[in-house]
Amino acid sequence: VQLQASGGGLVQAGGSLRLSCVASGRTFSNYRMGWFRQPPGKEREFVAAFGWSSGTTYYADSVKGRVTISNDNAKNTVYLQMDSLKAEDAAVYYCAARMRPHNYDIVRGYDYWGQGTLVTVSS
Repeated sequence: VQLQASGGGLVQAGGSLRLSCVASGRTFSNYRMGWFRQPPGKEREFVAAFGWSSGTTYYADSVKGRVTISNDNAKNTVYLQMDSLKAEDAAVYYCAARMRPHNYDIVRGYDYWGQGTLVTVSS
């Protein structure tokens, strides 16, 4: 599976961005997708993910209520809508795909990773 993330950029605090991740190579529906981010100088951290059951989603506490993960299976694409952005949301954002139902919120739970897209938030 190849993952291509896009949509990052510079946004003012309080603004919005929508990240996209296009998957190719294998049947998209066999995987569950997630988003992680890596702030400067810090470790990669969980942001949001689809659960194994249809319609189930999970969010990190730090983004809950401000971020929405969604997908379009016809386009093999997963999105991350981010609203009310804060300075602490600045990071490189990565999409990832996993083949197992567990460990949706940890890096080693995922089998494939995109290249990352940079989100910068100005105050």
